[in-house]
Amino acid sequence: MHFCMTGQYTPKSLNSIMENPKTNRYEAAKNLIEAAGGKLISMYSTAAEGPGVLVIFDVPDPSAAPAISGTVVASGAIHNVSLIRLWTQDEIAKVRQTASQLRGKYSPPGN
Repeated sequence: MHFCMTGQYTPKSLNSIMENPKTNRYEAAKNLIEAAGGKLISMYSTAAEGPGVLVIFDVPDPSAAPAISGTVVASGAIHNVSLIRLWTQDEIAKVRQTASQLRGKYSPPGN
């Protein structure tokens, strides 16, 4: 299952990065995700809401995703974290098929 995690670096992390600008955050993310049984798909730096990061990763067990984000947050590296489940086109095709089958099985309030 694919997930997208975004967050902003904490002031402590930013100071550490400025002290060692060649630090490899990609390898740190890759090692954590692989330790959880997943695979790092891509990683980007962001600047829209402060220096931050966007990481897309794949994990076979969906409970690994919040464990990964919780581990990073607990370390003090990032804050204002968002974790979003991403759906492949094959997965969303199955969702659409199920939704089509469920159509008409639910009655909204007032009906």
